[in-house]
Amino acid sequence: QVQLVESGGGLVQPGGSLRLSCAASGRVFTINTMGWYRQAPGKQRELVAQFNSYGSTYYVDSVKGRFTISRDYTKKTMWLQMNSLKPEDTAVYYCRYTPAGNPSIYWGQGTQVTVSA
Repeated sequence: QVQLVESGGGLVQPGGSLRLSCAASGRVFTINTMGWYRQAPGKQRELVAQFNSYGSTYYVDSVKGRFTISRDYTKKTMWLQMNSLKPEDTAVYYCRYTPAGNPSIYWGQGTQVTVSA
């Protein structure tokens, strides 16, 4: 079993920055897909950024150049650095982990990010 706990959300003004963290506990395999999703009120959950099983990164177009995903297996932690935040980035942000070759999907509980003046 793997548990994921997000932190770092909050209220920030447009143009500001936040750094989200996703701390994992349990057995985390290094070959996996790990990423950040977000869900805004009334909208479907969407993929924001992720590492695929080869370690390559993906970003949704709306955050390219502003968000950066990173991770450290020694700390079992993944981060999402979010710069130049916009009101449309307001959402609950979730981390997700899927070990390669395993149908299990693990989600964190989410952390609220609100971008408002």
